[in-house]
Amino acid sequence: MSTITLTQNQISKQTQVGTTVSQSLPFYIYAVVFASFAIVVGLIWDISWHTSIGRDGLFSPPHLATYIGAVTSGIFSGYYVLRISFAGSTDEKQRSINFWNIFYGSLGALFCIWGAFTMITSAPFDDWWHNTFGLDVQILSPPHTVLLLGMVTIQFGAMISVIALQNLENIQHQYSAKAISWCFILSAGFLLVMLFTIASEYLHRHDMHNTLFYKVAGGLFPLFLVAVSKASNSKWGATGMAAVYTIFMAMMVWILPIFPAEPKLGPVLNHITNYQSFHFPLLLIFPALAIDLINHRLQNLNSAVKALLLGIVFIVVLVTVQWPFGTFLTTDYARNWFFGTTSWYFGADPDYPFRYAFRPESVAHGVALWQGLGYAIMFAFLSSWLGLSWGRWMRSVKR
Repeated sequence: MSTITLTQNQISKQTQVGTTVSQSLPFYIYAVVFASFAIVVGLIWDISWHTSIGRDGLFSPPHLATYIGAVTSGIFSGYYVLRISFAGSTDEKQRSINFWNIFYGSLGALFCIWGAFTMITSAPFDDWWHNTFGLDVQILSPPHTVLLLGMVTIQFGAMISVIALQNLENIQHQYSAKAISWCFILSAGFLLVMLFTIASEYLHRHDMHNTLFYKVAGGLFPLFLVAVSKASNSKWGATGMAAVYTIFMAMMVWILPIFPAEPKLGPVLNHITNYQSFHFPLLLIFPALAIDLINHRLQNLNSAVKALLLGIVFIVVLVTVQWPFGTFLTTDYARNWFFGTTSWYFGADPDYPFRYAFRPESVAHGVALWQGLGYAIMFAFLSSWLGLSWGRWMRSVKR
């Protein structure tokens, strides 16, 4: 048997040309994706805290979870920018954005830093608001709006940080394509959780037979699902994004009620002994799957025509699965820990007649139904068209 001996130079060339040795992604990428995760954990936990306990403070456990996300994002992104600015190579600086003629960094890192500052600024504002005006009666109070703006900015920055690596062809071979894809899908999925939470006042299970539910969903979700589907190197970008959202939301429904909690404010109309969960996830994975199929099988279709097709399909598929699922959630079969429909705010009457039913005025019929769905399709078309444009922009980001 003959023996073949390769020199170190030949092995090096073979490695470069043939089998690629993948390096780990820069650590700050993992840090900002973790920050996005910590933010949504704290957000959903905080909503559950308010519906189960009521009273909180600046340093309540859910708030600390969101602050961990902000601090992690700010520290690691800040370190990355400072390292590139004062100790980076010429090549690294050329691949970066220069601002104030001093600092160099990626666009995603800058978003993460700005988002972290915004979140930290909102904390004392929120504490003052509660001390002055009491508990919030809605999600979008002024301090919460500032907080949510910072959260979304960090999550957007995490997405952009990952997508920039995906688009840099000259260094793409250095990193695992699978790792980049996973980080992008995870960061996109956590952003989808945030978007759902912001709009959740209009996306409750009691609204699933109301056309406003589908108008809001059509105006919001296609923008992000289509953009991620367009930008991702994976053929199943939108599906992966929706799957992360689904798994995360379901896990929060299943895990939080395991832990004990009792109200610390009155009046207590619904006596509870454990955390009350947030909403069970919408069935967005089905329209997301349809979006991926259309986006990748009809790549050369005119943008306006494709956006119209995406908008129609999104609403049709969503109505097809979500309308009957809404009916199911009102039945006895859904009154269990899995779907979380038994969770109820401690200050709400447990014998409320529409706790497990649709209010008559919230159910669309006849002409109003078809007219409302028509508007939903129009909103979904505009959202999809913007999503295609945003997706193309994300494909071009390299800094």
